[in-house]
Formats: sequence, structure tokens, C-alpha cells
Amino acid sequence: MLNRSHSKILIMTAVEAEQQAVLRGLDGYEGADVQLAGVGPASAAAATATALARAGQIADGPYSLVLSAGIGGGFAEVAGVGSLVVASEIIAADLGAETPDGFAGVDELGFGSPRIAVADELAARWAAALREAGLPVHHGPILTLSTVTGTTETAQRLAQRYPGAGAEAMEGFGVAEAARQFGVPVLELRAISNAVGPRQRELWKISDALQALEQACAKLPEVLQS
Repeated sequence: MLNRSHSKILIMTAVEAEQQAVLRGLDGYEGADVQLAGVGPASAAAATATALARAGQIADGPYSLVLSAGIGGGFAEVAGVGSLVVASEIIAADLGAETPDGFAGVDELGFGSPRIAVADELAARWAAALREAGLPVHHGPILTLSTVTGTTETAQRLAQRYPGAGAEAMEGFGVAEAARQFGVPVLELRAISNAVGPRQRELWKISDALQALEQACAKLPEVLQS
């Protein structure tokens, strides 16, 4: 549930086109602050941490929730172009090491976890609200990668390694790690512009994904207040 004593949430998007889609969806909702995170997990973590630190120094007080929102690639058998993915967990999918037996995540190496839990009850309510509104939505893991997938082979390996993953993007884990460091719950939303796999830019539907992002964010205020 949203902390009623601090009702303002922080929404981080990578680029301005995503920021504007989120703002259109929120339609003047005063409970959200939508800021730019930049591209990639490092920029996203730094920008989110800066925003959270500054919030602790102003009269409105700290944020009660952080949301990483934007467009991304979808795993074709799970989330098609134009659909939405609400994260059930946020995973740094390429944080680890190559070994003779294949990829080993940081958890297998004994260096922590590549997974960050989301505000699961809120995520489930948002996914349900989107479904009830007739929007195609998948509630499952979202992967963060510093290098976007560009081959069928890599897409298949990721799908096998992380069953049920719906989307990949470049910022979610960075945003989530900053939120975790500040003790703030986190969510991630991705609107799907393209299939994870070979980079066929002529098939990408960025405008459709931005419209889906806008529609999803239009449902967010009522979910937060329910």
C-alpha cells in the first residue's frame, strides 16, 4: 500500500519522449514527480539516488514509492508489441561472469543478488487494473541489461535463464537499486516497442508503445489511491 503520510511518488524515465507519455497519462495528477534517469543502469541509479536524497531535504518529505517506467523489448512468446509488462521482480540479467560452462550470475559467484523485489501487492493491483481496462498486460520479471539483446540466440538464452520474463530494458535495476538503498519500495513498467532478438528497427512500434505507456499511467492514480 502507498504510505499515506508521504503520498508523493517518484517516476523515472530514460528519455523525454517517455517522460511526456507518462505525464500525458497522469493528466495533471499531483502525487507524482516525473524525472529523467538517462540511459543505462549507472545513469539511472545516480539520477534516482540524487532525486531521493534531495527529497529528504524539502518540506514535502521523502517519496513513498519509486517507479521505473518506459518502453522496452518484449519476449515474443510472453509480451507482444504494444502490450505492457508490470514487473514481479527486477533482475540485472547480465551482472555476472562468463565461465567455460556459460554465464554465471553474481548470486552463483557469491557476490550478492541480481534480483530486487518490487512492491508486489501494488504491482499485482496495477496489472489487474490494466487487464480490467482491456489492455494486454503481463505480470512477470523484467530484465535489465547494459547491452540490448540483438540476436535470437541471446534472446533464447535469457528466456531460458529467467523463466516468465516479459521484457528487457536498460534502467530498471539501476532505479531499483537506488530505491533499495534508500529503503523505498519500487515498481517497474515497460510498454513493448519491439521483440527481444535481432534488431529490426523498421519493425519497431515506438509510437504504439508510448501510447500504451500513456494508457497504463492513466490507471496509476486510482491504483495508488485504492
